[in-house]
Amino acid sequence: MTWDDIGAGSRHLAETIHAGGYRPDIVLAIARGGLLVAGAVGYALGIKNTFTMSVEYYTGVDERLDLPMLLPPIPDLVDFAETRVLIADDVADTGATLALVKDFCAGRVAEVRCAVLYEKPRSEVKCEYVWRRTDRWIDFPWSAREPVGALGGSSPSGRETTDSERPAGAGRSKPSQRWLRS
Repeated sequence: MTWDDIGAGSRHLAETIHAGGYRPDIVLAIARGGLLVAGAVGYALGIKNTFTMSVEYYTGVDERLDLPMLLPPIPDLVDFAETRVLIADDVADTGATLALVKDFCAGRVAEVRCAVLYEKPRSEVKCEYVWRRTDRWIDFPWSAREPVGALGGSSPSGRETTDSERPAGAGRSKPSQRWLRS
């Protein structure tokens, strides 16, 4: 996946949502993978009201906790009984994260639907809006490189080196491709 694909996929999701007549009041991003998707879809639909929920599930490459956990701060959905919510994420892999967030919203809002760039066949949640379905490994551009602080090493001047200053793959302990969050 490329950065351009994120734009194309998010735009496709927004067009599909609009064409189907769904008019969400809020876009709820699942952080971190869903942040860019939610922002792009919300912008394309003209929705300024966005929320974020952080969920911890994946702890490494194809490594996860037994169950996903909501991380604070958790949105307060008081007085949202008539609100239509669109949950946005990068991928529905196992679907456990989406299921947790949908369950959190259930009974607190009028309607919840999900939009993802990718949905895998094993997902326990079948999303209403999907750009692509796959059972393949996806390399998202935001997680293809190690976090800046994890790069380690230093330059001859003693300052820490950046990823662009080091040969491809140098200083990396894990492959750049990652299994995706649900």
